[in-house]
Amino acid sequence: MAQTVAGLGYELVELERTGGGTLRVTIDFPWQQGEPERQVNVEDCERVTRQLQYTLEVEEVDYKRLEVSSPGIDRPLRHAGDFERFAGELVDITLKAPMGAAAAAGQVAANRRKFRGKLEKAGEGWQVVWSDEPEPVPGQKRSRKKEPAALQALGFSLDELKEARLAPIVDFKGRRPGVQEQGK
Repeated sequence: MAQTVAGLGYELVELERTGGGTLRVTIDFPWQQGEPERQVNVEDCERVTRQLQYTLEVEEVDYKRLEVSSPGIDRPLRHAGDFERFAGELVDITLKAPMGAAAAAGQVAANRRKFRGKLEKAGEGWQVVWSDEPEPVPGQKRSRKKEPAALQALGFSLDELKEARLAPIVDFKGRRPGVQEQGK
């Protein structure tokens, strides 16, 4: 199936088979560093669906329904290339095992496994950087005298992750904060 998707110029992000016979296929455009980001649209999904229906029929794969979609705003990160592509973005990670008391050093709960923060490269591995300061309430004034909460960082390797996803941010103006609409 990955070969069929790649042959059409897409990348297979995720493949899931449900108990009810639904086959879910998630596609994206392959990432090329330095090239503009392209988004999967309905026509792309339609094109892949038609080709996969033919391929699945030829290979006699049993399924009741085929769903082809884009990765969405909470895209899973699975491979090293995904982490390179989305470095600097806000991510949600879940560790396979809790950090433990020694790793936490009293900063966070030792049994904590889920973190949300900015993804950064750290030597041979990765780290997520966050602040436990609550988000400001719109319209509420912030004291300039109050010290901001310290940033915390957790280093990890891809082997330690159970799951990693882009944090779903809905702002209706684009994923990156501060990006202005062009032409206005």
